[in-house]
Amino acid sequence: MPSQSSPRAAKPRKRRLSKRQRQMYRRRRIAVLVGLVVFLALGVFCVYSLVRGASLVPAWVGADERMAVTRTQPPVPVRKSKVRVCSANDIELALDPASTSVPVGGSLEFTARITYTGKDPAGCYVDGADDGRVLQISSGSDVVWRSDACEAAYRPLLMMQGVTDEQKMTWDTVRSGSECVAEGDLPHVDRGTYVAQLVLKDDPKVMSKPVTITVE
Repeated sequence: MPSQSSPRAAKPRKRRLSKRQRQMYRRRRIAVLVGLVVFLALGVFCVYSLVRGASLVPAWVGADERMAVTRTQPPVPVRKSKVRVCSANDIELALDPASTSVPVGGSLEFTARITYTGKDPAGCYVDGADDGRVLQISSGSDVVWRSDACEAAYRPLLMMQGVTDEQKMTWDTVRSGSECVAEGDLPHVDRGTYVAQLVLKDDPKVMSKPVTITVE
């Protein structure tokens, strides 16, 4: 009998995925990966929170005792400067106008000068701001303008032997009131004769010689 050859084993056919199925599997893998990353991040955060909380326990324990001790202790006194405030025996004020006349609506510049004339080697301090050593313009007994109508930045000066401070100050020939108002909103004074003088606000006894100004 003729020998019958055994049929060749059939090879399994590889299943091909459609494009839609491949996209679906890819989305599933991405979702699993994102979920794993979130899970790991939450785990790290939990461990950090536990370690952080454990490190703060010693600070919480005994906090009441420390607060009680703090409440019972008297406040530390603030150290005051040993340098005293300048008086009439320590400084001299001088006022020099750029001109003795100014037109109505014009501006006049002054040089305000503070000179130390005391004998104390430690010196003294004074506020050299425009609302500390004040320029005032008067007409008879009527004070028409003062440089301290508006608050100025504090400018402490340490005055001692050989020290002189000079600052420029300007009067725009306007009349100021009791409230701070922009110079441009103030009314101008009339023609006439006015007196300019520098006065120390903290000690009115300290003043410069009066200077006569004519508004023409």
